[in-house]
Amino acid sequence: MIILLNCKSETNHMETVEYNHSSVERLWNDFLKNNPDNKIKNTPLSFYFCDNQKDADECAELVVKGVKRATATSLWWYEKNNELLPKVGDQYIVTDWNGNAKAVIETTKIENVSYNKITAEFAETEGEGDKSLDYWKKVHEAYYKREMESHGDDFDENMTIVCEYFKTIYLK
Repeated sequence: MIILLNCKSETNHMETVEYNHSSVERLWNDFLKNNPDNKIKNTPLSFYFCDNQKDADECAELVVKGVKRATATSLWWYEKNNELLPKVGDQYIVTDWNGNAKAVIETTKIENVSYNKITAEFAETEGEGDKSLDYWKKVHEAYYKREMESHGDDFDENMTIVCEYFKTIYLK
């Protein structure tokens, strides 16, 4: 579940995120200084996971600790937001809810999987909660329903989930 910083509409929250964007630039510049041969030079997209502060901050910490190594965004979300699908080699900056940069990650693998075919292995790699498939299904179904209801769309167990595996390549 990815929320792009520029997609949130809460005014006060966006002011905080905009204010903290300098931490994204600082982290990226430090990363480039330590990795001068990195193919990507322009500051990549920065984002936080989830749709609330508690979960976003927890997920950022899980990335920092090396526990969270994947994310699961619905194909529906990419289509509704006219966003390009991720590809291997993409780099991103993970932030907390307030836009404070925490890590640079790089996509290592993409799998498009029906929600009802997500595996226990993927749930563990995503690293949230107790890392079980039951937990993954419970929280992700609730999340997908929340993101779809504002558009009048319904959750479907056959919907495609873009399972994006990543490695953390730089920490704050």
